[in-house]
Amino acid sequence: MSTVPLTKRGAELLKEELHRLKTKDRPEVINAIAEARAQGDLSENAEYESAKERQAFIEGRIADLEGKLGAAQVVDPAELNAEGRVVFASTVDLENLDSGEKVTYQIVGLDEADIKESKVSVTSPIARALIGKSAGDVVAVEAPSGLKEYEILEVRYV
Repeated sequence: MSTVPLTKRGAELLKEELHRLKTKDRPEVINAIAEARAQGDLSENAEYESAKERQAFIEGRIADLEGKLGAAQVVDPAELNAEGRVVFASTVDLENLDSGEKVTYQIVGLDEADIKESKVSVTSPIARALIGKSAGDVVAVEAPSGLKEYEILEVRYV
């Protein structure tokens, strides 16, 4: 497996989820399976089937998280020294040249991306356009609504 880029905060969140799955969710689903078994005939037991499906999901997610954390390359934005260039984990202030709208994005790993929190995946079109650029540069991004141009106002490592 190749390395999985994660910000320090993203790695912490995945570790928290893994801990919750192992210490809370897994024991709960094991109890639910035991209770459903105690009800008798398993062939027509919807609670049993539901609990088994939930258990399969939890075990799959645990394996997925352990794999990602095992292959993680954790980047602390505060320790970056990219000389003002946009890199993974940096926070970028942009201005849309057409509308004048200002936006801020942090470039994060795929598992951390959440546009509501202004976190975009390093594999997204906007992140790919920004990587390697500096404040003052203009980038063109192909969006679903058409080509958009942004000026990079500031690059921060926070």
